[in-house]
Amino acid sequence: MGDSAIHPVSPPHRPVVGRLCILLATVLWSSSGLFVKADLFGDWPEHLRGTLFSFWRALFAGLLLLPAVRRPRWDWKLLPLAFCFTAMSVCVLQSMTLTTAANAIWLENTAPLWVCLCGALLWRDGFERRDLFPLLCGSLGIATILSFELGSPDAAGQRFGVLLGVASGVLYAGIIVCLRQLRALNGAWLVAVIHVAAALALAPFCLAAAVWPHGDQWPALVGFGLFQTGLPYLLYAHGVREITSQEAAGIGLLEPVMSPLWVFLCYGEKTAWWTMVGGGLILAGLAARYVKVGNRPPPA
Repeated sequence: MGDSAIHPVSPPHRPVVGRLCILLATVLWSSSGLFVKADLFGDWPEHLRGTLFSFWRALFAGLLLLPAVRRPRWDWKLLPLAFCFTAMSVCVLQSMTLTTAANAIWLENTAPLWVCLCGALLWRDGFERRDLFPLLCGSLGIATILSFELGSPDAAGQRFGVLLGVASGVLYAGIIVCLRQLRALNGAWLVAVIHVAAALALAPFCLAAAVWPHGDQWPALVGFGLFQTGLPYLLYAHGVREITSQEAAGIGLLEPVMSPLWVFLCYGEKTAWWTMVGGGLILAGLAARYVKVGNRPPPA
């Protein structure tokens, strides 16, 4: 009997495979605007699209993710996590419907700012020196976007969409806090249960709205759930086994950059200069905070 039979050798890390998995997951996550902005869904009432998109995406993603669950375990903290995820999904997708994809995605990615502020103000965690630069950049980025978008007198829907984007960032922060409290639970279980819970919670609203997909909308919604949400989580889970969390976080920062790019290339939606400036400041803060620390969760 060889020594390896007594002391099993851990499988070697494959960093190239890990990087490719994280990169592919990031590219797939960044495709959300391609579905939300598609003319294919132009017959859906604008004020309901965030809810409808959230329901169908969560339903099909949950169907893909549930078979990957191996160690389900109940914890009451799953309830606030499911609430934050469901509300965040509706807010960010409705924000993307009413305003530009760039506004929605950058404001959603301000979540770390809210986590730091809550930690300092509510839980008395205090500021670490490394938090000051990200907080400053994030605050300036938010202020830049809001000062121009909310100052416009002509587009009430656009202004509401921007406010929903801010709300999605706060709710995303709630997801981060909840996930930190649930570290002992299986990751596949956490991701699957929040998607199934979101689908169940939103089902009554969709039934009441009586807006049903038809024709080519069906395969598009299946793709939204499977390829924009479900498959990226599985790829990300595999990738972080092969590379460090710091490297995964750094690659993941491409997602808010690529999302408005795809919408521009496919639909010609332009990003205002103030959104690019504000987004650049938010990106600088995220990079300073997470490329070194690497505790950023995958996009929600």
